[in-house]
Amino acid sequence: MFDAKLHDGGILEIVIARPPVNAFSIGLLEELAARFERIAGEPDVRCALLRSDGRGFCGGGDVKEVEALAGFEGILGHAKGSLRLSLAMMRCPVPVVAAVHGFCVGIGVITAASADVIVAARETRFVLAEIDNGATAGAVQALRLMPEKRVRAAMMTADPIMAQEIHGYGGIYELVDTNERVAECGMAVAARIASKQPAAMRRLKESLNNSSRVDEIAALYRAEISYTYELNIMGVAQDGRQDFLTGKRAGYAD
Repeated sequence: MFDAKLHDGGILEIVIARPPVNAFSIGLLEELAARFERIAGEPDVRCALLRSDGRGFCGGGDVKEVEALAGFEGILGHAKGSLRLSLAMMRCPVPVVAAVHGFCVGIGVITAASADVIVAARETRFVLAEIDNGATAGAVQALRLMPEKRVRAAMMTADPIMAQEIHGYGGIYELVDTNERVAECGMAVAARIASKQPAAMRRLKESLNNSSRVDEIAALYRAEISYTYELNIMGVAQDGRQDFLTGKRAGYAD
């Protein structure tokens, strides 16, 4: 579901490939989290670059998987996997660059926002689609990209936000004109970061995490996700997912 390659200069490139729209499954979330966690024991890694192949970065969580699993196993697996991946990226001892293109939906926004630096194609659509799927989480990470009132509007409407707008807030470091140039731009930014003194960079990442209170995110995310659990128990979340699966609601990656 993804490939990882260590390039010269200490850049670990992690490339997601889960066609047709790179929907994140529970297995992908857990495997990506484990890969980022292993970096702590890999002194040769100076920077990690996360990107995707295909039409877009992430089409959201794998709704088909959630509905296919018995009971609440699907939603629990996605929630736990998303939290684990977010924390693995934030606590990763080296900087993480996310290169985003095409579309970035739901759990994809949460993942991209967990990176230290984001580069994106100018026409990339970011969508916080949780309300249409009976979910409530995502604000903790989205607030790393945009002001509070904009996050509220984005989550309450599920309307797409263009990368250009997030760039204006400072949430995206660099824009490129085409999807095809995103990987190149991400690699160039990662190379600039990897060229710095590695011991100093690892300590800078730790210092920034302390200043931004990254360790509080786990508790905040669990508080957010508790409302999603309530909606699943009530049956509201299942109704939203069925609307998507039966074609009553179009996918955001279309």
